[in-house]
Amino acid sequence: MNTKITRRRFIKKVAALSAALAGVNFIRTSLKSDASTAITRSKEALHYEQIDETTVKCVLCPNECVLKNGQRSFCRVREPKNGKLYSLVYETPCSVHVDPIEKKPIYHMFPGSKAFSIATVGCNLRCKFCQNWQISQEYPESAANRHLPCKSVVDLALKNNCRSIAYTYSEPTVFYEYMLETAGIAREKGVKNIWVTGGFINPKPLRRLCSVIDAANIDFKGMSDKYLRETCGERLKPLLSTIKLTKEMGVWVELTNLVVPTLNDDPAMIKDMCAWIKENLGADTPLHFSRFWPMYQLKNLPPTPLDTLKNAKAIAEMAGLNYVYIGNVPESATGNTACPYCKKIVVKRTGYFVLSNHIINSKCGFCGQKIAGVWD
Repeated sequence: MNTKITRRRFIKKVAALSAALAGVNFIRTSLKSDASTAITRSKEALHYEQIDETTVKCVLCPNECVLKNGQRSFCRVREPKNGKLYSLVYETPCSVHVDPIEKKPIYHMFPGSKAFSIATVGCNLRCKFCQNWQISQEYPESAANRHLPCKSVVDLALKNNCRSIAYTYSEPTVFYEYMLETAGIAREKGVKNIWVTGGFINPKPLRRLCSVIDAANIDFKGMSDKYLRETCGERLKPLLSTIKLTKEMGVWVELTNLVVPTLNDDPAMIKDMCAWIKENLGADTPLHFSRFWPMYQLKNLPPTPLDTLKNAKAIAEMAGLNYVYIGNVPESATGNTACPYCKKIVVKRTGYFVLSNHIINSKCGFCGQKIAGVWD
């Protein structure tokens, strides 16, 4: 596709997206709410081991919670009953929106398209900087959930002209059964699936999920096990395993690194991360450096200085990565996609909006070289 948007068309595009978002708010509030079932709707979990009649072990993620009847998992949304483990958020999202695909962020699949985005409460991490902590750190019983069946998610995505469904906002791994079933239906209907994740999941369920997922943005929060444990409640080895396996399974992978001042902004750590990405995933893996804003449990820290982000981008490019972006900053040029061969801008963006697209048949419209991604 080779398109260029004039000022007039850009204004119309902004107005159209605003109308779409308003439409989704209507969709969200018009969903039928049954208070007696919306927050207790359950389904037997797919990945657990029965220890005895009252005890189970969840093997969905590396936390591997051992639970007795009445106990709640670390992610707050799984509970055993009579030797079986149940998800308590099946088909009960707390957030339903239409977003630009660039918001995920996914920059190398269908630029300028819309992603139908859903989330339930719960998370298997404890990131101190979480921007969606109101839902990620909540229990199902306390959230304004709605009953939205898997098929209805796909139907609404099609109705709203969304080329993809994004499982996002909180941690989609904890609503695994809901995501997996929805993604299977979406694939049959020709709708792509995007997994936006912290990447804390065990290999077996990951392999099953990758069979229906088309793209993933995985949070690569830092190349430090100490930082991940203390700030995020995560561990480095399982994260690296998830990133590599997702790529090996044929899923299009983009990575996001939230740069937090004084915690993971050390240039040496960033250099090590970029070297690992190139060696294990390849130079064409997009890397998004995202600006930190004080929130949740890290309100004492300042926003990430722009110079720090620009330096991180320079380090990544020096390491040989071809597609490096900066997010959450006002400078529009930081979101442009440049051809790594002729260096011309093939996708020009401002914020979440695409102003021009010079990718033709997955190739640079200027020099004809292939541009990595899912374009057609």
